[in-house]
Amino acid sequence: MSGEVAGPTVRRLADWSAADLSELADEYGTPLYVTDLDRVRENAARLLAAFPDAEVHYAVKAHTGRAVLEAVRDAGLGAECASAGEVVRALDAGFRGDDLQYTAVNPPAEDLDVVVDRWRAARELTVVAGARDTIDRLRDRGFDGRLAIRVNPGVGAGHHEKVTTGGHAKFGVPYDRVPELLAGARADFDVVGIHAHAGSGISGEDLSAHRELVARMGELARDVGDLEFVDVGGGFGVPYREAEPPLDLDSVADATREALGDVDATLAVEPGRYVVADAGVLLTRVNTVKPVDEGSEGTVPVVAGVDAGMTTLLRPAMYDAYHAIRNLTAERPERPVTVAGPVCETADLFCEERPMPTPRRGDLLAVGNAGAYGYEMASTYNSRPRPAEVVRESEASGTGHAVRVARERESLDALTDLEVDR
Repeated sequence: MSGEVAGPTVRRLADWSAADLSELADEYGTPLYVTDLDRVRENAARLLAAFPDAEVHYAVKAHTGRAVLEAVRDAGLGAECASAGEVVRALDAGFRGDDLQYTAVNPPAEDLDVVVDRWRAARELTVVAGARDTIDRLRDRGFDGRLAIRVNPGVGAGHHEKVTTGGHAKFGVPYDRVPELLAGARADFDVVGIHAHAGSGISGEDLSAHRELVARMGELARDVGDLEFVDVGGGFGVPYREAEPPLDLDSVADATREALGDVDATLAVEPGRYVVADAGVLLTRVNTVKPVDEGSEGTVPVVAGVDAGMTTLLRPAMYDAYHAIRNLTAERPERPVTVAGPVCETADLFCEERPMPTPRRGDLLAVGNAGAYGYEMASTYNSRPRPAEVVRESEASGTGHAVRVARERESLDALTDLEVDR
């Protein structure tokens, strides 16, 4: 069904060149995010090949960096935005109005003000509303453009309860209330679609819930009629563990089309993680090594303190997420290692007692699959500046890679830029 797409189906942490990453850490310091734009384009191409007749929008919240957005745009994907800030960033990165979808979740007044203002210059922008209130607020602001209704299908899935959206009351209009709301909205808006999203990181057994959501959306589309698209969300999972198999994207695409059934509308999907997760790694250096207890050298667990932490990569602390970790400096006998950050929180751990080469101060560690929700969730908690990010891509000559700084390392002085002295 799909054509040949460059690059492997999944890129493991072991596939990154240790020598190349070490050079980047030496030149730009740590902690450092490294994003491979070639891989972003490969993943985008794989999605377009699996869903050739669908609208494919990139979920911008996974990684909003300008370089990534431009690579996604050039690869032919649209942009799905969850905030006014993401809409502005996507427009600034060159996406046109007809490439953009703004999915409003309990939107603050300022968000609606900004989006409606930008819509006046980009009339093909689509707004997705998940509440009657939001529709009323759009009408009050003079918006009469392209509108879609976010549906709560009563079906959710995802890698963690905190990202399972499909069945939670926060998200969307209850399924059985959509036809009436949609019919009433047609008088004032250009109603173009319906939208639902099961959750994030969907794979394995969760795929059955995704198919059920798609089937329900197909039934609803046939009921209400006269739609341009049916958006069934994204959330396609990637393998974070080394032995976990990659998602069979072609099979997922086939099952999605089959579950949707015959509808007089275009299928739309909005993956984010799938596009960028394995395109990024986080580099961090060991600064402290201490044994947990007395005992023989090779068996006693040790804590390796590193210069990255939950302020750099939040996913392990927030979701108990697994990320592969690789010592790029040396291969040594393995022992149980806890990799811990510098934040005064017990949650500030990347792993606990994971077998890996015995660490030493100065070792460089790489954390895999850091491209999605890595830098995006970074914070300045503990007054710790956010890290730098570099991007790499093949040179036009095909003889090497060009590297450039995409985001400067935040300085300590910058932490107080917004503070006002009396």
